[in-house]
Amino acid sequence: MGIQILSSAFSVPENCVTNDDLAKKVDTSDEWIRSRTGIGARFIAEHETTSDLGYAAAAKAIERAGLKPEDIDCIVTATFTPENFTPSCACLIQEKLGIRELPVMAFDVNAACSGYLYAMNVASALLETGQANHACVVGAEVISNVLDWEDRSTCVLFGDGAGAMVLKADPARQSCFYAAARGDSSGALETKSLPVHRPVTMDGNAVFRFATKAMSEAVDRALEKSGLTIADIDWIIPHQANIRIIDYVAKKARIDRSKVYVNIDRYGNTSSASIPIAYAEMAEKGLLKPGMKVIMAGFGAGFTWAGALIEI
Repeated sequence: MGIQILSSAFSVPENCVTNDDLAKKVDTSDEWIRSRTGIGARFIAEHETTSDLGYAAAAKAIERAGLKPEDIDCIVTATFTPENFTPSCACLIQEKLGIRELPVMAFDVNAACSGYLYAMNVASALLETGQANHACVVGAEVISNVLDWEDRSTCVLFGDGAGAMVLKADPARQSCFYAAARGDSSGALETKSLPVHRPVTMDGNAVFRFATKAMSEAVDRALEKSGLTIADIDWIIPHQANIRIIDYVAKKARIDRSKVYVNIDRYGNTSSASIPIAYAEMAEKGLLKPGMKVIMAGFGAGFTWAGALIEI
């Protein structure tokens, strides 16, 4: 049993902040940021909430699938920056979609930047066991709310945004998922609970070492579980964290760089939203064709990492 991605969409805030804009507020420069991260700009929310962005992406994805909101019976939202502990961001998105009286499962998943692949994994299981017919999987973040805007080592990295997909079970398509975690209390990458007692902090070297190993493993495990080789894969969609990490993993896994989709230069690291934003952008550009096989791979605080192989 596999799943089919019926549609995808993304949403970003109105406010686009370039590296030059940041350089007016913090000791940095466009050259410094680009050379170390590959990022040129990002979108920063001024009035949009996490559920606002998630709703905009979800509504568009549902419309593109040729469905109505009431056709959705499962909403799984990946986020580590919800506006509430409870109700969940997924429940807020459900309310904004107008799905109130129908039986709908709606809940959040927090696996940091791996969250979207975790959410797809969960939604896939619900679809494959018949507990849901159509799932809307959302990745949404307003990371700007938990940043120290005087810390140039972190504030230049992140952006806000949301991506969504509508999924259904499809036994004719191949898909597989891999997810893992390694409990980490070292503080290498963390954000304290809201109200934010301490903004995002990161040990860049430790995260790089973990990320390159975890991303490579995620790709390898997806191939292993599917019985395919890298030559069978049409696209790799990595979590958009840092261009150096992406390039390192591609080289180590001997992946043709032309098969690796990158948009970090325009959005920064949007955490759990990065993979669905990239997928939706690729779909809008006509890069994804029926029958193509795509691997998505990500890592995040926790530490967590995950991979998915999907047949378009």
